[in-house]
Amino acid sequence: MNVVTTGKREWIGLAVLTLPALLASLELTVTNLALPAIGRDLGASGTQLLWIVDIYAFLLAGSLITMGVWGDRIGRRRLLLIGAAVYGLASLLAAFAPDAGSLIAARALMGVAGSTLMPSTLSLATALFPEPRQRAVAIGVIVASVSGGTAIGPLVGGWLLAHFWWGSAFLLAVPFMAVLLVVAPPLLPEVRDPGAGRLDLVSALLSLGAVLPVVYGLKQIAADGPDVPSAAAIAAGVALGAAFARRQRALAVPFVDLRLFADRTFGVAAATLALGIFVLWGSNYAIAQYLQLVHGLSPLEAGLWTAPSAAGVIAGSLLAPRLARTIRPPVVIGVGLAVSAAGYLVLTQTGGLAVLVTGAVVVSAGLGPMMALATDLVVGSAPPERAGAAAAISSTAPQLGGALGIALLGSVITAVYRNEVSSSLPPAARDSLTTAVAVADGLPERLAAELLGTARAAFVEGFHLAAAISAGLMTGIALLIVTLLRSRR
Repeated sequence: MNVVTTGKREWIGLAVLTLPALLASLELTVTNLALPAIGRDLGASGTQLLWIVDIYAFLLAGSLITMGVWGDRIGRRRLLLIGAAVYGLASLLAAFAPDAGSLIAARALMGVAGSTLMPSTLSLATALFPEPRQRAVAIGVIVASVSGGTAIGPLVGGWLLAHFWWGSAFLLAVPFMAVLLVVAPPLLPEVRDPGAGRLDLVSALLSLGAVLPVVYGLKQIAADGPDVPSAAAIAAGVALGAAFARRQRALAVPFVDLRLFADRTFGVAAATLALGIFVLWGSNYAIAQYLQLVHGLSPLEAGLWTAPSAAGVIAGSLLAPRLARTIRPPVVIGVGLAVSAAGYLVLTQTGGLAVLVTGAVVVSAGLGPMMALATDLVVGSAPPERAGAAAAISSTAPQLGGALGIALLGSVITAVYRNEVSSSLPPAARDSLTTAVAVADGLPERLAAELLGTARAAFVEGFHLAAAISAGLMTGIALLIVTLLRSRR
């Protein structure tokens, strides 16, 4: 591995690494805003619109481990450049797709290419800043960049779609990737594991097969509730995951060294990332519904109201490395999670937008330290030659935890809603608040107001229960990491 002396060049290199991190969340936000125009211009069905979003998320999550391990073998800078080139090309194909099927195919390619970006970004940041304090700052900057994309996404997307056609949502990625391809080679080091051996294709397929069905099943549960196909998909993913683990233990040079999890710091930090994002994604999903279905905001307006919470993550993730210089990182994470728990308690009292936004900002500010420092603990506790695999795990854990959070916390809200309206609303409006809003659109004004009042009150009850559960989970996670890593410095 190259020995790097930290200086001005390394900090400029970090600025370069923020480009793919910023794009990761910015692109997804803008794509969601573009869906109505895509449906209108391409004649896409509701199912096709869902696949335009979901195929990207599925292949991104499923390919992260493979790409992180591949980067350890071929070089992390090389992988980043390959991914950036393919991502830019796929974005061009998406922007000029003639029909919905072509757009879905381009989005699939974008998902695979996108899975190269975050593992490469995190592992290269580790190589640029081997000193622990500076590495923590660098990872905090990357986490803040991801949140920055979420914050400015509604503004950028709204402006683009107001002035250009829907393809501009995908063309946005092209200049990011072009700049990365030009400036990355002279600024970023090439780092690889010389003893990694060849890429085991069977393990790569097993890792993909383990993650994809689980994410798919969880998303289906979140959308339609539990059913046999969703449960079967999750069970298949778990079975393939077990086969993947058995193969790694049998290989002389494993695809992913599962002994990494024997390190308490690595294992607890990865679990904290998964559990923390479990709660965050679940609550963000509920807040988005609350803003649009209870307060009647458009997707763009809802995005603007959630921007302050992204600012909370930015503040927390940038402040955390400074605090960790004098306070043990697990304590900083634990206190941050306790702050988030307090934010969720605020969300149990929501009525107006001011209370909702205040609670969401407090939640996000408390989670920022966890996202930055837990990622740093995962990547920093792994041997340098396995940084790519460790970075991939630190990216995959939140994806799985987040999908599970949306499914389970969403199911809590749905269960409460259905129980509350079981005898007060017509059958067509009892499934969810979304169906109630659709039914209300066809009713006279007075009847629609009565139906929506009942349905919205039931949804808010479920939302409050999910927020209370989230507060309890945050408290438990805080105690877990402080207890298990109390000696970590």
